[in-house]
Parts: sequence; structure tokens; C-alpha cells
Amino acid sequence: MRSAKEWLVVGGASLLIALSACTQLIPKFVPKVKAEQNISAAYPFADHFIVVNGSKIHYIEVGSGTPVVFIHGNPTSSYLWRNVLPIVGQHHRAIAIDLIGMGKSDKPDIPYRLDDFIRYFDGFMDEMKLGDVTLVVHDWGGAIGIDWAMRHQSQVKGIAMMETIIAPMHWDQVDIFTRYLFKQFRDPVEGEKLNVKDNFFVEKLLPAMAGRPLTDGENAAYRAPFLHESDRKLVAIFPQEIPFDGDPPDVSARVAHNYELLQNASMPLLLLYAEPGAIVQGKYLQAIRTGLPRMTVKDIGPGIHFIQESQPTAIGNAVAEWSAAL
Repeated sequence: MRSAKEWLVVGGASLLIALSACTQLIPKFVPKVKAEQNISAAYPFADHFIVVNGSKIHYIEVGSGTPVVFIHGNPTSSYLWRNVLPIVGQHHRAIAIDLIGMGKSDKPDIPYRLDDFIRYFDGFMDEMKLGDVTLVVHDWGGAIGIDWAMRHQSQVKGIAMMETIIAPMHWDQVDIFTRYLFKQFRDPVEGEKLNVKDNFFVEKLLPAMAGRPLTDGENAAYRAPFLHESDRKLVAIFPQEIPFDGDPPDVSARVAHNYELLQNASMPLLLLYAEPGAIVQGKYLQAIRTGLPRMTVKDIGPGIHFIQESQPTAIGNAVAEWSAAL
């Protein structure tokens, strides 16, 4: 019997052969997984804001003690961590940021390249004045958080990573399904149409990659920051920034440099992965495990990419248990 990942590959290949460029149908071929029960759509957190480079950065926090900072990616926000934060907040000061242009943070007129997100995150961390911090990163949160950590190693207690960009990637590390989809996203014309005009990433791909059907309330929360085309610029730019086979050169060089530093650093690392996964799976997972032998690796159960929507309790418990031992 084929695994869920094998069915994903077979479905993607069949789609390419039978339907050519019909990208809008791709999410229908993403399998659902067995998710945890009683996942809440509620976001019962007080709003906090810090001004960075003239723009407001929104964040939420619970608990007290040594800080744990959660960094999301594209096209989410601190809402992604709503069921994880309270678990970690039982023993730590758990903080989740909305990256610039996302969630409830301001949307200044900037290019929204990786350098911009790093610059605003640097400002956030400077204003928060956090020390002895543990970073928990997902998606582009990895590239952003690892960059900060490598320049502030004395302030970092550990890094927990999941479905994130840790090292430069190669097209042959992803299946035909992912390769086709992200090459569409990286096409200047098609990518603009899909993710700015059609809001495809938010409306179609995010719900499909959650691993389970999202409720109307959950979909509305993820949709809220991107109601207007002018808000979606960054959603289209992020896929163009993924460092595949050296492109784009500046991002690839920065991620490669930080990965080399991470390999030679000493802070503890935790990698959480799910089955079948989306980024951290197959060849990429094996490359990361080989490149970072000191890293603790844990399977947290079934999930696709937005694994916080299928296994939040498993993630929260794994991070809390690991961080307690640091």
C-alpha cells in the first residue's frame, strides 16, 4: 500500500500529465492527514506593538521566564502558533511575532525581500532586549531567525526548527508536484497572477497544506491581512526568494553562509518533522540531518507543511520538553 507521500507524488505527476498547467486544481491532490482533535480557532491574546523603522510590529505573548520567540513564514502570522504558545508558555515567556507586512503588523512600502524581513526582525529583537532566547521557526522564519542567531550567538539558548529553510535547496530535492508549483510561483507573470490577483497561496494552498479542513473562522483569520491586492505583494515575492540551485544569488549566498555558521556553532538544535511533510522530507531532510549531526530530530506525527494546524499539542510538548533540558 502506498504511503501518503507516495500518493502525493503520484497525484502530482498524474496532474501534470493530464492537466498540464491547471495550477488551480493542484490543492485537490494534496492528501489530508490524521490531525489532533479539539484544535481551537480562538486567538485569545492581548495585542502588543513595538515601533521598528517607523512601522508597528505586532506580537503576542503568554507566560513568564526565559523567552521563547516564535517566527512564522509565508503567508501566515502569529495566528499559526495560537495552539502551541499556551503549552510552551506554561514554563517560559512565549512570544510570537507578526513579521512586517503580515498579521496585524504595518505594511510599509518596502521591497519585501529577505533582507527587509531580517532588518525589521533585528529591530524587533533590539527593542525587546531579549537574552538567553530560544527561537522556534517555521517556513521563512527559519532563514530570518537563523540569520539573527548567527549574529547574536551569545544571546541564543537554542533553535527549534520545523518545515523551514535551513540550508540552500536544490530542485532535485523536491518532488515533481512541488517543483512544478513553485516554478509557476517564480514566473514573473504567472506568479503575480496567482498570488496577487487570485490570492492563490492564501485561499487555496494554505488550506490544502494545513493537512485538515480549516474552519471558516480559521480561513478568515489567515485571509484578513491580505484582503486587498496591495497587501499581497510579499506573498508573491517570498516564493521567488527560495534559494533553489543558487537562485537568487544574494539569498542563496546568505542562507549558505548562515548554514555554514550554524554547522560550526554550539547551540542546541531541535528539528521537528511530520509525515509526509512538504519541505523537511526526503533528500532535504537527509541532507540536514547529515550536515547537523548534533541536532535532535523528532517525528511529531502526520502533517503537510502548516503542521501547527494538524499537530499543535505534539509541537508544543516537544518544544517545551526540549527547552526545559537546555
